[in-house]
Parts: sequence; C-alpha cells; structure tokens
Amino acid sequence: MTHQMRLVNESLKGFGYSGQSAPLVTLKMSADAQPPIDAKRKSATGLAGLLGSVINAGKDILARRRQAAAEAASGDLLAKCRQLLHHRGEASGLALACEVIADYQALDETNQLLFFESLARDFAVVAADIINAAERYKHQPSPAHLSALTKLVEAPRVRLFRRMNMAPGATAVLVEMRGSLLKWLPEHPDLEPVGSDLKHLFVSWFNRGFLELRLIDWNSPAAVLERIIQYESVHEIQGWSDLRSRLRENRMCFAFFHPALPDDPLVFVEVALTAGIPKAIAPLIEKTDEPAKESDLDTVVFYSISNCHPGLAGVSFGNFLIKQVVEEVGKRHPKTKRYVTLSPIPGFCQWLDKQQDQLDLDVHELRSTARVEGVDAPQAKQEETLALCARYLVNERGATNQALDPVARFHLGNGASLHAIHWAADLSEKGLHQSAGLMVNYLYDLASIEENHDAYFDQGEVAISRHVAKWLK
Repeated sequence: MTHQMRLVNESLKGFGYSGQSAPLVTLKMSADAQPPIDAKRKSATGLAGLLGSVINAGKDILARRRQAAAEAASGDLLAKCRQLLHHRGEASGLALACEVIADYQALDETNQLLFFESLARDFAVVAADIINAAERYKHQPSPAHLSALTKLVEAPRVRLFRRMNMAPGATAVLVEMRGSLLKWLPEHPDLEPVGSDLKHLFVSWFNRGFLELRLIDWNSPAAVLERIIQYESVHEIQGWSDLRSRLRENRMCFAFFHPALPDDPLVFVEVALTAGIPKAIAPLIEKTDEPAKESDLDTVVFYSISNCHPGLAGVSFGNFLIKQVVEEVGKRHPKTKRYVTLSPIPGFCQWLDKQQDQLDLDVHELRSTARVEGVDAPQAKQEETLALCARYLVNERGATNQALDPVARFHLGNGASLHAIHWAADLSEKGLHQSAGLMVNYLYDLASIEENHDAYFDQGEVAISRHVAKWLK
C-alpha cells in the first residue's frame, strides 16, 4: 500500500468510513470540542485533494495494466463490475469504482433495467454452494465452516455495492439507484432481492450514530433551502417567501443529515409553536391565528414530516427525528406544555372507496360537501365521517397487525396516542383527495410514550383520548 493510500484510508476512517466505505463507530463531540467550521472545510478540502491524487494514480495504474495486456478500456459496465468485485489493488480499485459509478450514471432507462436484471441474475448467491456449506457445518460445526457459510449467503452484489461505494459521491448514487430500482418492482418483482440487499447496507450505513440533527433557518446554505422546497411532500412550499415564513417567528424546521450527503437532508420536520392544539392546517401555515402574547404559546406542533430520498424507503429516520426534536424544542422553549402533530390521513378515502357498497356512502359527494360547506356542513354528516375515520385509524390493520394508515402506523408505533380528529381541516386538493379534508392530532405525552409503544407492538392496543373513544361507540 502506498503512503498516499494509507493517508487516505486513515482520513476516511476519521470521516466514519473504512477502506471499503463501511461506516465505523464515531464519537459525538460537544459543540465546544468540535473544530471551527473553517477548519472542517479545510480538512474536507484537503481530503478531497488527496483522494483525487490517489484516484489519478489509480487511473494511471489501470491504464498501464491495460496497455501491457493489449486491452482497451472496457465499455461494458458488467465486465467492470466483475473486475471490481475481484480487484485487490487499492488505488486502481478506487479508480475502477469511479469508472463503474460514472458508467452507471450514463445509462438510459432501458439499459438501467438490463443492469438491474443482471445484478439479480448474475451477482446472486449460488444455492448449491450454500447447501453444501450448510451440510459441512451440520456435520462439523466448526468456526471455519461457519465462516465459509456466512460468506456464501451474502450475494456477490453486496460486496460489489461496498466496493462501488469507495468512489467519491457513490453513496448518493447508490441511494438514487435503489430509488430507480423500486420504480421497476411492480412490473419486475424478480428485482426485489437487489433492492433488499441495498436496503440492508443502508440500514448499517445510515444508522442513528452517523446522523446529525440541524436546525434549518434562513441563514442555512442555499442548496439546503432549495432542497427543503423540493422535498416537502406533505404541504407544498410555494416558493421562497413561503419557505421564509415557515422558518421564522414561531416556526422551525429540523433535519437529519449524513456525512456522505452533507448538504442533502434525509428527513425533516416542520414545527410550529401555537396557543392550544390546532384543528386546521391553513391557519397554521398562513399564520392567520397567531396569539397576541408570546406567553400564550403552550403547544409544540409537528405539522409536516418529509422523507427526502425514495431510495431510503424502509430505513427508519422519523422516529429518531421526532424524539430528538422534542428534546431540542424543549430546551429552547421550556414553558410549552404539550407536543402534538397535525397529520394527514393519506389512506382514508382509499379505504372508504372499498367500503362504499356496505356503507352506502359516496366518497365524491363527501369531498364535495367538505369543499363547498366546510365547517358549516350538516352536523350529522360530520359525525358520521368522524366515526368512520376513528374506526379506520384504530381498528383497520395491515398484515402485521399494525395500523393500515401509514401515518397512523408511524406515530402510534412511536408511542403517540390518537388525540383528536378534525372535519374540514385540510381543504387543499390533496387533503380532499386523500381524506375528504379530515386531519388528526397525535399526542406525544412524554410520560406515556414508552408504555404506549409497548402496548401497541405487544398487544396491538392503540392509545386513544376520550374525544376519539366517543366515535367508536
């Protein structure tokens, strides 16, 4: 190993990566103990320059080897993947990983699908080898046989992904790769093992120990603010002025970041300080119902949580985010009394559609009533709909006996209780389409979160308020 390569490896370890980009354990430093931002930037810049010189050296090594073997640089991405899988040289391996990443990014959709199919077919485990190794371990359960079996049950493509991740910027590309692959799954279910292998790696690479919580404000880098606008998936941000309104006065935004995607948030939550528990989203976003005195602000409201990368679907960040933001906001605003959400119910109308015949209910008419009459709709219609929604949120379960609604499943799984359901709370087109305008408050009572969490997963019990309970009678 060259002196330069040793330096790069040690530097990478300092940033949480080994020679194969597998994250290492990092210690959390206090703010006072951390180097100044300028020093961090200089360190990162120096590392980038050093890494660049090693890549250039690796390219020279690859070129000389190809020239000696009378080979042209292969235009075949799969051939390069096989070379990378068995490559031993570190500098040349780094250069080869860069070539593989660049070639993948150049693929059009058709060739991308062909590449995914090859990963599923040609870089999979060999069943016969696993069975033989298992038989050897069964007859002689030695550490050597166990080690051999363990290596065989890991698909070669997993090792390929680790080696691809040596290239600068490769983590973001691999996340995007899984996002693209997930789009193909409905028509090509045979690709599912490839997505599962990437998810397995991401669960390790993006574990909580590597995530950094940041407060997003108007002074955050422009690239970060642009992505907040782009990624907001619950209540669309209508340009820069709308974003600025959501980041000042009694509004905050917190996001998780990862060292491999330094200015690209993984998930973020928008927070409002209010007087009492809000019943509708428009006054919260438009700030039309603000208290006259700051001392009246007694409630912390999580009104939008957005996951930013489809390729990280199934890798849980939001539960850690909510709990850490509760702690952070509590430090900044110790006089607040409660933590609640104002949440959408994205699966409600879809569920109602399937129940129309037995309920004698017209979902289109229900949406129209909410849109036209709002809070002045007939009381009987409001009560009937609220009761149906309570039944949907509390009693309707998926295959794992968890709430059918994805947002309910998230918050109830975090230990929140179902506190209140509101009619005509979101009259946007999206809100009417998803839930006929209904929204819900989930309450995070710090004294009962863990108890609620255990009861939900162990007994399937949903913690509900008396307000919700009356709709279930």
